[in-house]
Amino acid sequence: MYVDFRNDGPPPEPWKPERPKARLTGRQEKLLVWIVCFNLLMLFLGPLAGVTLLDAVIAYFRG
Repeated sequence: MYVDFRNDGPPPEPWKPERPKARLTGRQEKLLVWIVCFNLLMLFLGPLAGVTLLDAVIAYFRG
């Protein structure tokens, strides 16, 4: 195998990947934040509402 030890030029610059462009617009970001907040709110309120409806159904059939 041939190896060139002459060092003909400066070493190449290290590779730096380009930063990806933003994929969401400001309006899309705001909508995404609202959707996430709504889902987090429903994560806590949903089970409470489900239990209340279940209690109402049980009370209806017992009563």
